[in-house]
Amino acid sequence: MAETPAIADRNLEASTNISLKREPACFAFLSARSVAPPMPIDSINLDLASADYFEGRASLWTTLEMRSSVNNDRPTAILGFDETFLRPFARALVEASTTRAAYRMTILNEMRDNERCRVVEYVTGPGKPLKEIVLQPFDNVVLITATTPKDGDETLFQLPRTDSFLRAFAKMSYTADQALHDLLEEMGRIARRHSSGPVDTP
Repeated sequence: MAETPAIADRNLEASTNISLKREPACFAFLSARSVAPPMPIDSINLDLASADYFEGRASLWTTLEMRSSVNNDRPTAILGFDETFLRPFARALVEASTTRAAYRMTILNEMRDNERCRVVEYVTGPGKPLKEIVLQPFDNVVLITATTPKDGDETLFQLPRTDSFLRAFAKMSYTADQALHDLLEEMGRIARRHSSGPVDTP
């Protein structure tokens, strides 16, 4: 993929940063079973972690990162997901926030025998696959909770429920989703060019 500059040029981290310093206080690592104590979230952003091909199809992996003054503003991934997750997650967050009703989001693989994860959380460990998340709105924040039959519910992190944050998050998600799908189309064109290229003859 090094031959195309289109991949390197898409800097999601710079274009999707949202500061939470003027929003209601939000935290990550809220659960008693988490590997770290609660950490205040000062900002969030998206980062394009990888662009590759999986089973012959262009595929992207993106992370939702947080920064906190307590760890010197180092980027810390809290969610990782493929190109199909951002759009429904943004819709779920806005819907839960505006209707004040919990939103249960089931994460399904396209093929049942596919071992590749669509969404993982990095809050409680080094990449735990998720099958379902619940977005629970409260007065000022929305709790993002992972649900698993084995371990039960695990609160992962909070996001603000203010109008200003929802507008910023919706705009950020729309911009990032378009950039990701433009990249997928570019990767698809490159793959088609390679597959239809001239065949060497002896």
